[in-house]
Parts: sequence; structure tokens; C-alpha cells
Amino acid sequence: MKNSFLLNKYLKNYAVDETWPLIANDTDHISQVVVIPAYAEREMLFSTLASLARNTPAALASSLVICVVNNQMNSPEEVKKNNLQTMECLQSLIKKQSLHMFRKEQQLHQRLTEIGDANMKLGYINASTPGHEIPQRVGGVGMARKIGMDTALRLLGTESATPRVILSLDADTLVQENYLAAIRQNFTKAVKTAIVAYEHSMPSDDLEKAAICCYEIFLRYWVLGLKYAKSPWAFHSIGSTMAVSTDAYLDVRGMNRRAAGEDFYFLNKLAKVCNIDYIKDTCVYPSARASTRVPFGTGKRIQRFLSGTYEKEYCLYDPKVFSILAAWLQLMGEMILEHEHKIVVQAGCIHPRLKTFLNDNQFPMIWSKIRRVAREKKLLVKHFHDWFDGFRTLKLIHDLTREVYPLIDMFAALERMLSMSGVSTYPCTSNTKVPPLWEQMECLDTLRTIT
Repeated sequence: MKNSFLLNKYLKNYAVDETWPLIANDTDHISQVVVIPAYAEREMLFSTLASLARNTPAALASSLVICVVNNQMNSPEEVKKNNLQTMECLQSLIKKQSLHMFRKEQQLHQRLTEIGDANMKLGYINASTPGHEIPQRVGGVGMARKIGMDTALRLLGTESATPRVILSLDADTLVQENYLAAIRQNFTKAVKTAIVAYEHSMPSDDLEKAAICCYEIFLRYWVLGLKYAKSPWAFHSIGSTMAVSTDAYLDVRGMNRRAAGEDFYFLNKLAKVCNIDYIKDTCVYPSARASTRVPFGTGKRIQRFLSGTYEKEYCLYDPKVFSILAAWLQLMGEMILEHEHKIVVQAGCIHPRLKTFLNDNQFPMIWSKIRRVAREKKLLVKHFHDWFDGFRTLKLIHDLTREVYPLIDMFAALERMLSMSGVSTYPCTSNTKVPPLWEQMECLDTLRTIT
């Protein structure tokens, strides 16, 4: 009864309206839904769908895949044209129409045939044509994900003996043949949110390979640093790796509408209400393509690497900032029952900049209020991590980097951080600032095994 009440409240107050209806071939007997935003993705989407189609018939029978084909009113005409062509392909698959019209494009035809033969439960949402576009004020991938995930929530509901799961994927991300089954098996009553292991697809071009290797090292180094500091926010925030139960989705009032960084903020909310599990027995493979669609993220970093002096990209946070973070979290663990001013004084002993950061972020006032409403240690710890969350952790690291410890050479930082984390071997032996590509990839392989 409680879940039904929460579901109805969410659909009434927080869900997107039904401006965007689902067009699907079959929605019966599903226990999980894969949501894929698609913005001018005709060239990539059907490879992703074909990789999903290679999952087992049993997993496909209990899963629905929803493609949210989207753009805004002021999006380029070539984007709108691409989206129309994408929906034409999806419509042919859903209606089981002849694929003869696509024969001239051999690879596309092959992919569509493979998808059609798999009897995949497939649907799409038109968030592209006039009257259905994503509004300018809330445009972006966050809104596209929300449209698809809210639709998934309506289909799945919440009352079930086993968790109903919403999977988040990207149109340029391939999956393994056990992707659907592995996620389904990992979601028990105790698991409400998880991220899936990932490895960026490696291009054939060496410069492009170096670009994605550099960026993935950056991503994994961040998680390694947070793990070293024993931060509860030490997990990857990548949209194509997320999976969430409908119960947890309701608990955080659904996906946000952000144009970029929607995955980071969504997981940041989820981590406050449940653990973030890590599914390692399957893997997704995001694309390494360059892009300027969003102000940060994979595509932007790759584009920046390829268009500039790429040596400047080989920088990471100084490990000292993670040492300060570790000391701060340890201090709070030991002084959680203490007065805020005493805590701030001790924080200043860790580093004066940490004390300044806490005062600038009004920690004394906030902690005073928290202590008035929470007395038990367990509750105080919960309140502290709700305040010093993933976003504020990021702010502290950026503040220390800007004011005290600037970015340093990537491979020097890696060597020190791996040593601090107890990893005795360091793959790079070259003395050059940017080691050969094969050594960079060995560094990445090492990080993949521990993050």
C-alpha cells in the first residue's frame, strides 16, 4: 500500500506528463526496462540494439528496451532529420514491416535484421517532431532519460515479489550477451541501485586510442582517490552504467532534468538512500568518439584531446588532496559527537585550507543545527554524509587543487596513488613525461582491476 501511495504521488507531482507516449510492440510480463536516449544516433543506436539482441531469449522476454528519440525546437535540421530516420527504422522493427527499404545500407540492414530476428521487446518515444520536442528550458540528456525512466516506472509499478529494475544505457554503448541476465540476477531485495562495470571501446587510430585511454585513467583515478580516502562516494558516475529499482527511483523523486552531469547528481541522491552496488560479472562498452554536445564528459574530453596540445591532458589531481580528504573523513569519524568549533579547529590542523573551506561552506552553522536534531552517533554520521556528499567532496577537491595543490603529471600521480593504495607494482617504467601508448594501456588495465 505504501508503495502504491508513493507511486501515485510521484506520478502526480514529479513525473513528466504524458506528452510523450510510448510506441511499443509488447510490454507484457516485463520486470526490467532499458532506457536509451537517442539524439541524432541513427549511425550508432542500432549497433547498441543489436548487442542487446544477442542476450538470451529468456532475458529478452522479461525486458523492454525504450529509445527516447529527442531534440529541441532549435536543434539543427540535420539532427531532426537523423531522428526522423531513426524513428522510421524503429517503427519498421516494432510493426515487423519489411526491411527491404534499408538494403542499400548493408551494415544498417544487417543490424536491423538481427534485432528483428531476436523478437526483442522494443519501443520508442517521439520527443523530436513538432509539438513533442524537449522544452528549451529543460533540454538535454537528463530530460530525455527522465522521460524514458518515468515511462518505465509507469509500466513496471512497484509492488512485486522481486525488484523491478530500470536500466540506463546510451545509444553508443555496446553490452555483453549476459548484460540483461546479470543485472536481473544482482537485484535482490537488498540491492536497490547498482552500476555496471565499463570499459571504453578502443578505436583503431592510435591518437584516438591515447585520447580515450587518458580520459578513462582520469575517471578511474578519481574513484581510486576516493577509495583511498574511504569516501562513501567512491563509485563511477556514468549514465550508461546505471541500474535502479523502481522503489529507489521513487525514493529520490526520479531522474533530474539536467542538460549534463545528470548521472552524477542522480547517483548522488541515490547514495543517500541506499548502497550503490557494483556489478562486475558483465560489462558495457561506451564509445570513445569526440563530441561537443555537452560541456563536459567523454565526448568533450576526447574532442579537446584531439584538437589541442594533447600533452596538457596528461594531468591528474595531486594525491595530497586525497590525503587531506582521508584525514578529514577520519577526523569526523572520531569527532562526530563533538562541538562544531572544536571540529573546525582540528580541521585546520590537517590543513588551513580545509578550515577555510568548511567556514566558507557554513559548516559550523550547519553542524550546530544537525546536532540539535540528531543525538545518536549513527544518525549524526548519516546527516554528515548527506551534507558532505559527492558534490561537496568534488568541491573540496577542486578548492584544494585551485588554491594549494595544482594538477600534476598523470603518471607521477598514478605511481604515488597506487603506492598509497597498496598496489605494489606500477606498470609504467618509461622516464618520459608521456609514456608509450602500450604502457599507458597497461596503467589503464591495472586501474580497471581495482576500480
